[in-house]
Amino acid sequence: MDEKKQVPKATLHRYPIYLKALRKLKADGVDRVMSRELAEYVAIESTTIRRDFSFLGSLGKQGYGYQVDDLIRVFSEELGMNFDEKIILVGCGNLGKALLNYNQWNHVVGEIVCAFDLQPDRVGNAPVPVYSLDEFATMKPEGCRIAILCISRDVQKTVDFLVDNGITGIVSFASDHFTVPEGVHVKHIDVVSSIQELVFEANAMHR
Repeated sequence: MDEKKQVPKATLHRYPIYLKALRKLKADGVDRVMSRELAEYVAIESTTIRRDFSFLGSLGKQGYGYQVDDLIRVFSEELGMNFDEKIILVGCGNLGKALLNYNQWNHVVGEIVCAFDLQPDRVGNAPVPVYSLDEFATMKPEGCRIAILCISRDVQKTVDFLVDNGITGIVSFASDHFTVPEGVHVKHIDVVSSIQELVFEANAMHR
């Protein structure tokens, strides 16, 4: 493979979209794909796809296309993604239960394998084991790095606890602000802010 170039942030944000599509194509028995075919699948221009791919070296051949397995391997390496990632969920309120019952990630990032709550006995009928947060150190799956946070109180205290016990990636639905040390990555999911942005954009279109 050619020496890789520095990948722009906008391009990097599209890589998970390609990877998800490629995993689906593979599941459907597709071995080879042309850029124009992938463009129709992900609703991204084929010229953009070819440019995005070029940052990772010579991945395909003109007139032949791309081997799906090769692309999956390259994108997985670039994104550092593990299809068998063991994800945990912390906080089994209404939102947490909804995520547990969903737990379908299209074979892209693994799955939620267990959950933790202050009162696990009150959760009931969960599709995965639910443990007390006090049992975290002993019941956390081996190699687990990522936690989904669905709590509304003691957020900073809980985050500190998770980081102290080996969590390095957090997807947070918590409304409270919190800080993490360097090397720990956080993705905030703020539904209210997203709705506000949509309302603003919709109103701007009618001015």
